[in-house]
Amino acid sequence: MSSKSKHVRDKWRSKTWYMIVAPPYFGSVELGSVPAAEPQQLIGRVAEATLYDITGDFSHQYLKLFFQVNQLDGKTARTVFKGHEYSRDYLRSLVRRRTTKVDGLFNLTTKDGYKLRVAISAMTLSRIKTSQEHQIRQIMSKIIKEKAVLLSLDQFVQEMVLGKIASDIYNEAKLVAPLRHVGIRKSKLVAQPTQLSEAPPAEVAPAEVEAKP
Repeated sequence: MSSKSKHVRDKWRSKTWYMIVAPPYFGSVELGSVPAAEPQQLIGRVAEATLYDITGDFSHQYLKLFFQVNQLDGKTARTVFKGHEYSRDYLRSLVRRRTTKVDGLFNLTTKDGYKLRVAISAMTLSRIKTSQEHQIRQIMSKIIKEKAVLLSLDQFVQEMVLGKIASDIYNEAKLVAPLRHVGIRKSKLVAQPTQLSEAPPAEVAPAEVEAKP
């Protein structure tokens, strides 16, 4: 055995494996195991999963979730929600000719002080006027900001990725113009509060992500 191959084997043998888990409000689902020579090397690492991995519902496979390791508990690496986004293929499948795509980008602060940047898209059934686009964007802004003020991060994230917020926007915006889809296609955790809330996390309940008429 060469000294090089022995060095590689010894390097891996010296590492410890840690299990990365989703936050409690995503059921503490196991996201996979990773090796690390030193535990602190894991802090800040981002793990990717799909909503399907969390709910077991195959129709949720298009939604990618990102979780960042922020705490170690023995060999368990606990995480905080870092963001989500639609898969490129799914987003491309939503676009249709002779229709309008209304986009909105919003900076929010949740009830417990977490700052998020959220992108919302509404797809219409046909082309609409600029004034209608403006009305739909105003509805997006009103509902998403009202939700942020009322909900903690765990509650807001659940309603966001499981479709409750998108459904609320759809139900109001469809009165402005016929819609085919409304969804929060991307989000990013921008900043955490210095004093973290100690409120117990809410439980995850299955729900549809896509708003339907």
